[in-house]
Amino acid sequence: LAFELTSRAGTKRHIAALVLARGGSKGIPLKNIKMLAGVPLIGWVLRAAVDSSMFDSVWVSTDHDEIEKVAKAWGAKVHRRSPEVSRDSSSSVETIQEFVRLNTDVDVICNIQATSPCLHPFHLKEALEMITLHDFDSVFAVVRRHQFRWQEVKKESGDMTKPLNLDPAKRPRRQDWDGELCENGSFYFATRDLLETKGALQGGKIGYYEMLPEYSVDIDVDIDWPVAEQRVLRYGYFGRDKPEVVRLMLCNVSGCLTDGKLYFSVSGEEMLSVNTRDTMGIRMLKKEGVEVVLLITTEDLMTKVLSDKLAHKTGCKVRQTGVEILGEVKGMLEERKLEWKEVAYMGNDEPDVVCLNLAGLSAVPRDAPVVAVNAAKYICHSPGGMGAVREFAEHILLLKKKAKSQMEQDRIHRQNF
Repeated sequence: LAFELTSRAGTKRHIAALVLARGGSKGIPLKNIKMLAGVPLIGWVLRAAVDSSMFDSVWVSTDHDEIEKVAKAWGAKVHRRSPEVSRDSSSSVETIQEFVRLNTDVDVICNIQATSPCLHPFHLKEALEMITLHDFDSVFAVVRRHQFRWQEVKKESGDMTKPLNLDPAKRPRRQDWDGELCENGSFYFATRDLLETKGALQGGKIGYYEMLPEYSVDIDVDIDWPVAEQRVLRYGYFGRDKPEVVRLMLCNVSGCLTDGKLYFSVSGEEMLSVNTRDTMGIRMLKKEGVEVVLLITTEDLMTKVLSDKLAHKTGCKVRQTGVEILGEVKGMLEERKLEWKEVAYMGNDEPDVVCLNLAGLSAVPRDAPVVAVNAAKYICHSPGGMGAVREFAEHILLLKKKAKSQMEQDRIHRQNF
């Protein structure tokens, strides 16, 4: 349930989250839905907003059909912005004002930046409580920086630079200086009244919410894609369920472990191609105590001989299922007394969608149809039969390691520099 925010008159106010995601980009085309660590970039902040349970509604403002599809798949409503606020010159405030004008029931809005993938639900909850409990009109996210600033001088001007925030003769040690607070752009809470009367996201009784540097990732400003993926894998929010409880991995053979093809020799022999990287990934999971079961549907043409060889090659049980995979999978969970959050599921097409949605972790190969991609929590870089299973196995093991590790013990404390 959304957090109940009441006005001074005692009536309930509608709290909305809004992510701005224009289709045009001068840098990376359709950056907002580009895959980052297996999730569309915008999916990271939408998952945090939805799971925070703080909002009466979660929206994406966009002018692009593909962004709209991804937004809806991640639980958001869509506001189709007008051409007037979709130009390169359009400001965020103009776009938000249009949304507020067209959604008259919204009283408090949280503008969340799509390029801040390390946002967590607790950040949003604690910041909103500054409005609900302390009556702020606007609250925004900041990060503490320890950087000495100097005045810029133009070339050939003859001027000399000068310090802006330090005395060079008395340079403080990092641990003796509190640093400065800088906006990190992750989110901005503001009341409707502030937006309508001041045309700004900051005003009235202003408060800030400090986020730790490890969560202050802004892809637009100071980080490139490979570095961002490593940061997100360590500090990102992966959902309510902890991945270390995964005990069973289910994988649809056709289109995941294989490329979905059967090969026939001149003599009529049937052959199946399985990538050794994928079989190694399966062994990695089994070594860490994760049971792996391979699924073959009745629609596949695979013979029992091939199924037996596949079982021998991978060391896994091979289970034949009907077209309705869900019933078979439920039976397997009941046999093992497992819950869905303890299951990782890899599928490739429409019959897998329900299981992809229900599983605690789920994935599809890069070349899976859109209907399966939208249901999965992780989209592999590799296509089916070309290392996708190995990639998902590594993802599962990385998340297990991440959840089990005591990151505070591993991290060098900032005050010790």
